[in-house]
Amino acid sequence: MTELQTAKTRRTTNWSAIWILPLIALLIGGWLAWRAYEQAGIEIQVFFASGEGIQVNKTEVIYKGMQIGKVVGMELDDKGSQRGVRATIEMDKSVEPQLRSNTRFWVVKPSVSLAGITGLETLVSGNYIAVSPGDGESERSFVALTEAPPLSDSVPGLHLTLKAERLGSLNRDSPVFYKQIQVGKVKSYNLAEDQTTVELKVYIQPEFASLVRKHTRFWNASGVSIDAGLSGVKVRTESLTSIVAGGIAFATPEHRKDSPATDPTLPFRLYEDYDAAQAGIKATIKLTDFDGLEAGRTPVMYKGVQVGTLKTFKIEEDLTGATAELTLDPRTEDYLVEGTDFWVVRPSISLAGISGLEALVKGNYIAIRPGDKNAKPRRDFVARAKAPPLDLAAPGLHLVLFSDVLGSIDVGSPILYRQVKVGSIQSYQFSRDRKRVVLGAHIEPEYANLVNSSTRFWNASGIRITGGLSGIEVKSDSLQSLLAGGVVFETPDMKAPVNRKIQRFTLHEDRESALQEGTAIQIKVPTGDGLSPGTAIRYKGLDVGKIETVELTDDLQAVLLHARITKAQARIASVGSQFWVVKPELGLIRTANLETLVSGQYLEVLPADKPGKAQTYFEVRKQAPSVQASETGLKLVLSTARRGSIKPGVLVSYREVPVGKVTDFELGPTSDRVLIHVLIEPRYAPLVRSSSRFWNASGIGVDAGLFKGLKVRTESLEALLEGGIAFATPDNPQMGGPAQPGQTFALHDELNEEWLKWAPKIVLEK
Repeated sequence: MTELQTAKTRRTTNWSAIWILPLIALLIGGWLAWRAYEQAGIEIQVFFASGEGIQVNKTEVIYKGMQIGKVVGMELDDKGSQRGVRATIEMDKSVEPQLRSNTRFWVVKPSVSLAGITGLETLVSGNYIAVSPGDGESERSFVALTEAPPLSDSVPGLHLTLKAERLGSLNRDSPVFYKQIQVGKVKSYNLAEDQTTVELKVYIQPEFASLVRKHTRFWNASGVSIDAGLSGVKVRTESLTSIVAGGIAFATPEHRKDSPATDPTLPFRLYEDYDAAQAGIKATIKLTDFDGLEAGRTPVMYKGVQVGTLKTFKIEEDLTGATAELTLDPRTEDYLVEGTDFWVVRPSISLAGISGLEALVKGNYIAIRPGDKNAKPRRDFVARAKAPPLDLAAPGLHLVLFSDVLGSIDVGSPILYRQVKVGSIQSYQFSRDRKRVVLGAHIEPEYANLVNSSTRFWNASGIRITGGLSGIEVKSDSLQSLLAGGVVFETPDMKAPVNRKIQRFTLHEDRESALQEGTAIQIKVPTGDGLSPGTAIRYKGLDVGKIETVELTDDLQAVLLHARITKAQARIASVGSQFWVVKPELGLIRTANLETLVSGQYLEVLPADKPGKAQTYFEVRKQAPSVQASETGLKLVLSTARRGSIKPGVLVSYREVPVGKVTDFELGPTSDRVLIHVLIEPRYAPLVRSSSRFWNASGIGVDAGLFKGLKVRTESLEALLEGGIAFATPDNPQMGGPAQPGQTFALHDELNEEWLKWAPKIVLEK
């Protein structure tokens, strides 16, 4: 029998090579899907006002010459307030970070204008959509611009703002020239916020940016400028391009070659033309007299050289004046400051002479005198009625004279020295407080050494007539001063020092007041009653000065006396001197200064003990100063609640015998008491003891009763009328020790009858 072998078994897997193909296909499909997603664009919506020139699947989005998107769909959009076309654009995924809220889109198409041809490349490739990346938040919906935006300020170069009164023929991309070379262009223009000017944004290429300086001037170079006259015809244009498309030119004046670099944030003015730029500084002046002035023809002159022109002037509605606009040479810019003077020059014939003779030939003109170039800049001025004084830099001596009245003095009036004309009056005007007249004077160079600090000026105009019983005297310095007015001066001390600054003098009324000697002082008084110019100032019956003028103080609360001290000046015009008004005193008890009833009131002065520091301002005392400082005796202080009728000079009595007087009174330190200072004569000082009692003895004391009758008591007739103080000292055991100088006692209002019974025995010195 044949033996059969056992079969060997082996486990098999479910995997089959057939599955390789689907797996590969799956991987390829996933890779293709991922690649399709990776390369897929980003769809955005852009609203256009018009779909003209835009085609689906053809119009591209171009940025710096590279395609970054394409229009994939278009539809009408009439849902909003604006109707137009909404284009769906598929943008390259790489530009996703630039799709922000401020990103701008616009259609580029060929354009032909006077400024040139743009978008020429679209004639071959067709219109395309340009884009300018922006910032802000991520965005997918945009509104396209109707035209290309202006050049960005971030582009290298110089970006400026020009302000013009009108646009003229300027446009976007109009060229900017320097020496007829194009160095930039106009970026954009728009009305200013106030809608009175046009603002132009200008771009200057980087390599030319340094040509623009702080004082550079821009002007509109559009068209052709023709200047015709008897000398011929002059035609000016910047270039053929500017004739057609408009343009701007700029240059820096020759005198400003060292001008610093400009600040791009500050705007420039765009002048109308080249001539306006060359004389384009604007200034306005207010005129009260504009006869003979013509807009566009009246020149502005400085020392015979024309530096500007009267451009326009407008008459005020009330016809009282006019406001003129001047166009000045740029060289005057630094001198248009506070202190610059303008005035109208016209021929004038007067007794003082002939002035403005040149205006007879060339017509009236406006003259200018520049101010200090370091002063504050200014562009609006008020024209002077007359020419100002000579320039302070002119040869000779320039003076300022102050006078209360002008008299017959006028511009051109002579200044005489020993009846020889050595100068003239240049101008006059009111002082700042309008109280005096200020005259500008000029002394010829060869006579300048005649004036120093001792010089005195006076008004010599007209005729001076003095008369009396002995006859009449008529004086006049010269026929010229008689007719035209004049000023005369004398210099008593030719060796006196000279003030190197502009010297100021008082113009006196006449020679007598000018040459008087003495020291001028001011005295403030509460009222000017009885005081007038000429009132005497006296010391011990002698006149030591007089009042020259009387005026109110600025606050109108007092009167200020201007006086002159002619004797003992060092003692009187010194710290420590005291002044008071002496007036008549009439009373039942005291009558004084009766002489003032006839001679009038006067000022009395108590000079300082010794010459001290000079002083020229004083305040008058209410009364004559007390002489207690020079008197000897026992000085005491009485304290009371009220002063009553007590005043300096009131008598202090003991048993109705005057033994002292009141010297002064004042409020106590806490103002709740009145302190009365008294002086007891030396012989009666022992009568005052520490226990003495003082009482007010003023007036009358009345004691009445039904059975005892009426009893009237008064210290004395003087105490009844003028007031008084009395005191009593207790008998010997209770009187106390002698009163000490300066000791304070209470001043009682009423008398205690017991005090009258005191009768101490006190020995007085002989």
